[in-house]
Amino acid sequence: MESSYKKITDFIHDLYGAPEVPLHAPCFIGNEKKYLAECVDTTFVSSVGQFVDRFEEKMAQYTGAARAVTCVNGTNALHLALLLVGVARGDEVLTQALTFIATCNAIRYIDAHPVFLDVDQSTMGLSPDAMREWLSRNAEVKDSQCFNKNTQCRIKACVPMHTFGHPARIDEIADVCEEYHIELVEDAAESLGSLYKGQHTGLFGRVGVISFNGNKTITTGGGGMLLLNNEELGAQAKHLTTQAKVPHRWEFIHDRVGYNYRMPNINAALGCAQLEHLEEFVLNKRETAEKYHAFFATIDDMDYFLEPENCRSNYWLNTILLKDRQAQQDFLQYTNAHGIMTRPAWQLMNRLEMFKGCETDGLKHTQWLEERIVNIPSSVRRK
Repeated sequence: MESSYKKITDFIHDLYGAPEVPLHAPCFIGNEKKYLAECVDTTFVSSVGQFVDRFEEKMAQYTGAARAVTCVNGTNALHLALLLVGVARGDEVLTQALTFIATCNAIRYIDAHPVFLDVDQSTMGLSPDAMREWLSRNAEVKDSQCFNKNTQCRIKACVPMHTFGHPARIDEIADVCEEYHIELVEDAAESLGSLYKGQHTGLFGRVGVISFNGNKTITTGGGGMLLLNNEELGAQAKHLTTQAKVPHRWEFIHDRVGYNYRMPNINAALGCAQLEHLEEFVLNKRETAEKYHAFFATIDDMDYFLEPENCRSNYWLNTILLKDRQAQQDFLQYTNAHGIMTRPAWQLMNRLEMFKGCETDGLKHTQWLEERIVNIPSSVRRK
């Protein structure tokens, strides 16, 4: 296989025109310096300033959300989203084990408990079939609330994740949630610019969450955002992110426990500049995906992961599937030793010490994918 590995590394070096190729680097080609300078000149670099409002308004327009609310990072946004839909201590939240730890940490911040259900091999996201099967065996609805028959805990929410930017079968997940009176919170951290049946991810439940970490399609350095389909819930979200402070010209009045989750204006300035090029970035990444797809069709024992049916994926990370765990580890070793940053999927959440006791459904497809996934360089290419 070493000859194939060399062919692959040579192709990626040529594709990006560099001896060392990162997994996903930010791309700054627009008004970033200009807006940052404006921000500094006004002295509004912290929690108040025109760029926060502009970033929220422009993101709502781009995605089609009724309201967008910035947060300091995606994890904070997930935490707040769960609170907004009523998740409380002792509740259970359906999610996937193939995800970044932020998904589960946000659940635990509330002292709620994740239940890990299987994913679809075709999407790498939470499977509505696995949900329906598990709920039919383990759940019952009483007084318009869903309960786990075994633990007697309320199953309050479901958090699917659009893995590596590829949309899950989110309309079917939403249908299952509605049938069982479960709130849907979309972890769309990786899928900004991705569409499912023409609709932007993050808008199929009451709340969706986006991340703007440095390795995302666009970045604010660190940052996150709530996408909301309801103006009233959006106003509540904004209130909570700003320490629940009641507006007043000089008094400091707070009407409930709030959170210091507001995005600084200086980060939002960066976000405004990045957002101006978002669609260009997505199209660039989709072009890269086409090149990868054509190339890997010539490589034996590796399958390139294509966007699922009815989707427009942002291809945040390009993914290949190897034949087994040993092949995966051999490929990771070779590419990282030859100037190509590649990475496996995250360690499954149910294998981490703090989540080992959480219920699962066996995770057959999840484990199959974990043993084979390798993510390859996916930055916006400078032409």
